[in-house]
Amino acid sequence: MSVFVLFFLTLFLAYANGANDNFKGVATLYGSRTLSYRTAIQMATLATFAGSISSIFLAQGLVAGFSGKGLIPDQVVGAPIFLMSVGFGAAATVLLATRLGFPISTTHSLVGGLLGAGIMAVGWDVHFHRLGETFLIPLLMSPLIAFTLAVISYRFFSYVKSAGGFSKESCICVGEQKNFVPLRVLKHSKNDHLDQNIAMDNPPYLDIAFTVADTNECMDLYTNRVWGISVQKLLDLAHVFSAAMVSFARGLNDTPKIAGLLVASQALDIQWGMTAIASGMAVGGVFNARKVAETISHNITVLTQGQGFSANLITGFLVIVASKFGVPVSTTHVSVGAIMGIGMVSGNRNANMIVQIILSWLVTLPIAMGLSAALYFILS
Repeated sequence: MSVFVLFFLTLFLAYANGANDNFKGVATLYGSRTLSYRTAIQMATLATFAGSISSIFLAQGLVAGFSGKGLIPDQVVGAPIFLMSVGFGAAATVLLATRLGFPISTTHSLVGGLLGAGIMAVGWDVHFHRLGETFLIPLLMSPLIAFTLAVISYRFFSYVKSAGGFSKESCICVGEQKNFVPLRVLKHSKNDHLDQNIAMDNPPYLDIAFTVADTNECMDLYTNRVWGISVQKLLDLAHVFSAAMVSFARGLNDTPKIAGLLVASQALDIQWGMTAIASGMAVGGVFNARKVAETISHNITVLTQGQGFSANLITGFLVIVASKFGVPVSTTHVSVGAIMGIGMVSGNRNANMIVQIILSWLVTLPIAMGLSAALYFILS
């Protein structure tokens, strides 16, 4: 019975993780209006699932770290009551943050759950020195590193854009679907034909209706071509690829952490356990990711395609490297740290939302500690 409950709580944590984390990889695509929400979440689900399955072969070094071994005495680590308390504390914390729309770290929640249940089980015999060396330093440093690298990356690509003579033009939407037309191709009269020298996918519109919208509805697109290929299409393709890389890296990094609960109890084979977790994460992302998606995509900063690509490139690189070497970084902290860096250097940021997100990060660990400790106390 206890094994069944533990398995259920692990899937509950996977669901909560998917709801809070799955969209983070594609947030820049949605925020820059490169993809719609529906298309973005579908892409995130597939890429994250692929990363989760790949973690079976590439990232098992993270499994042992999040089973509690080395942090909590061995006689406690495999106890079903301990593992259920950890799973409940982490899952409830992540799901609460998801309901409120805050992007928090499942990694932080798991560490809090391990600490809360561990202290209730063995008092102060928890190995706190390992907590600092193995968990807290990577978790605290990763957003700062992402922030710094995102600033450097943004400035580098800005230099490349300037040196290459690439320019943007403001565009308007024509017709029921978005067919972006540079303003310079329009003549003064609405009944005049569009400039026939401009290649268009659709026939010219003779009657053009203009609708006034907010400034955040404006689109600035590159109109240059390199070797006959549209620079804008190349950028969009690179942006989509970088977002898929982040989603893949997230699945690669988070799945083995959650699987640590099953491994410690020997409740399920590691491969089947990771597959079940991958499925739970996918379901959580599809059904419950909207609030966190709006926070990351629109409420931190206004993103362009190039800025989104820069942020994703840094996030994917850091998380994949960390997963390979078994370093427990938070995809949330890395991703949001990179987006904050872009917002800081571009001067277009929501300081109030950034403060709220940082505060939610600070309370994640103690809330997870309290919830896991409370359940351990009740069950014991």
